[in-house]
Amino acid sequence: MSRILMEMKEITKTFPGVKALDHVNLCVEAGEIHALVGENGAGKSTLMNILSGVYPYGSYEGEIIYDGKRCEFQKIKDSEQKGIVIIHQELALVPYMTIGENMFLGNERGSRYNLNWNATFREAEELLKRVGLSEPPQTLVKDIGVGKQQLVEIAKALTKDVKLLILDEPTASLNESDSKKLLDLLLEFKKKGMTSIIISHKLNEISYVADKITVLRDGMTIETLDNREHVIDENRIIKGMVGRELTNRFPARENVKIGETGMEIKNWTVHHPLVPERKVVDHVNMYVRRGEVVGISGLMGAGRTEFAMSIFGKSYGVNISGEMMLNGKEVKLNSVWQAIENKLAYISEDRKGNGLILSNSIRVNTTLAKMDKVRRFGGVIDKNKEYEVAESYKEKLKTKATSVEQNVGNLSGGNQQKVLLGKWMFTEPDIMILDEPTRGIDVGAKYEIYCIINSLAKEGKSIIMISSELPEILGMCDRIYVMDQGRFVGELERKEATQEKIMAMILKHGASQ
Repeated sequence: MSRILMEMKEITKTFPGVKALDHVNLCVEAGEIHALVGENGAGKSTLMNILSGVYPYGSYEGEIIYDGKRCEFQKIKDSEQKGIVIIHQELALVPYMTIGENMFLGNERGSRYNLNWNATFREAEELLKRVGLSEPPQTLVKDIGVGKQQLVEIAKALTKDVKLLILDEPTASLNESDSKKLLDLLLEFKKKGMTSIIISHKLNEISYVADKITVLRDGMTIETLDNREHVIDENRIIKGMVGRELTNRFPARENVKIGETGMEIKNWTVHHPLVPERKVVDHVNMYVRRGEVVGISGLMGAGRTEFAMSIFGKSYGVNISGEMMLNGKEVKLNSVWQAIENKLAYISEDRKGNGLILSNSIRVNTTLAKMDKVRRFGGVIDKNKEYEVAESYKEKLKTKATSVEQNVGNLSGGNQQKVLLGKWMFTEPDIMILDEPTRGIDVGAKYEIYCIINSLAKEGKSIIMISSELPEILGMCDRIYVMDQGRFVGELERKEATQEKIMAMILKHGASQ
C-alpha cells in the first residue's frame, strides 16, 4: 500500500471580495507525480502557495499534514526545511550572476564571512549533471536559454534536499523538445523516489507524465483521476475542468473573406543589439492579407519574436534593413509611435513584463497605447471617457473582473490577456501581431481568445500569429510560415499543413547549416 506523503484538508482561502479556495482537499502519495489542473482562477497556484508557505498559517483555514505531522508554515524557509520546494512560473534567477551563484543563493557554501567558491562550483557541477546540463557553473544565467534556465531552477531545488517538488507551469515558455526533456527528467526523479506536483495547462503533457490528476474548478476540488496506466486523455481532463465536453478546440471561421495585401516585408534583416555582427533575422520575405490569419512557426530561438518586434517600429535590433509595404506603399517606421500611427499593433508574449502595468487598473491599461484619444484640451486625461472605453472593451471581450478599476495584477492570466488585447484594439490597428497569445492560459480561456482572433479577422484585420504550439498554429491559421535560425524556410497553406511537414522543414534546414 502506498504511503501518503502530504495531505491538505478543507483548505479555504479568501482574498478581499473573492473566495479563492473553498474547502479544497488534496492527497499526494510518496513517489508519485501528481498533476493539478483547472481553468485560470481555479485556485491552483493559491493552493501551492499555501503549501509552500508563501501564504502563512493563519491566513487560511484548514490543515496541512506532511509526513504524518501537522504543519503550520509561516514562511517559505519553513516548508523548505521539510524538503518542500516550489518553482514558480516566473523564474527567480538573477541574470548577471553565475549558474552556481544562483543555485546556492540563500543557501551558500562556506562560512558567514568566507564563501567557499570551490565547493560551490563543484557541487553545482554535480547537480547540473543530474538535470542533464553540461554548462560550466561559472556561466552567467543571461547567457543560457529559457529551457536551460528552467533546468537550473530544478538543480537549485536539489541543493535544498528536495522531497516534494512543486512546479508551476514549468513548460509554459519551452518548445516541445525542451518540454519533453523536462518531463522525462521528472520521470527519472520519480524512479529515484522523488514526489512531484505539477501545474500545467498543456494537457497532453499532463496525460504523459502524471500518475494522478486533481481537477479544481471555481476554487473547489472536483475530482481526482487515476492516470497510472496513462489512459486519461485531454478531452476527459477538459470535461472536469470546464464541466462539459469541448468538442472542438478551435472555433470555425465563418464567411472568411480574404482581401488585398495589407502588409508586405521584403529582404528584412536584423542584427543582434549586443552582438551587431550576428544576424538574428536574415533576409525574410512575407506578406499578410486583410482578413487573413498568418502563422509563424518555429522552435525557440528561431527569431520569431525578434522579427515581430523589429517590424513594430524597430523596437528590437540594430542595423535593420529591408522594405516594408503597407497597403502597397513603402513606409519607414523608426519608432513604436510611428508604428501605432500607421495602424500596427504588437501584442507581446510577455504580458506581465512588457504588455501591462500590473499595479494599475484595467481602465488605465486599456488606453495606454493611444492616450491622445482620451485627452481633453490641454493634455489632461478624461477619466470618464477612459472609464467608458475600458468598460466597453470589458463587455466586448467578456473580461471577468469586479470593475474596470480592478488592478490587472489581480486578474487571471486569461483575463489579463483580454485586457492586453483590448489595449491594442483601442488603437484601431489594421495589422495585429499576436506573439504567443494564449501562453499560460487554460483551455477555456484559449477558446475565448481564438474567438476574438476570428472576430478581428472577420472585421478585415490582418493577423500575424506567433505560437510555439503546433496544434494552435494548424487550428487557427490560413497560411503558415516556418522559421528557423532567423530565416523563413517554408510556407504552407492551411489545407496542406501538418505538424510533420513543419518539423521536417525545420530539421532539413538545420541539417543543411
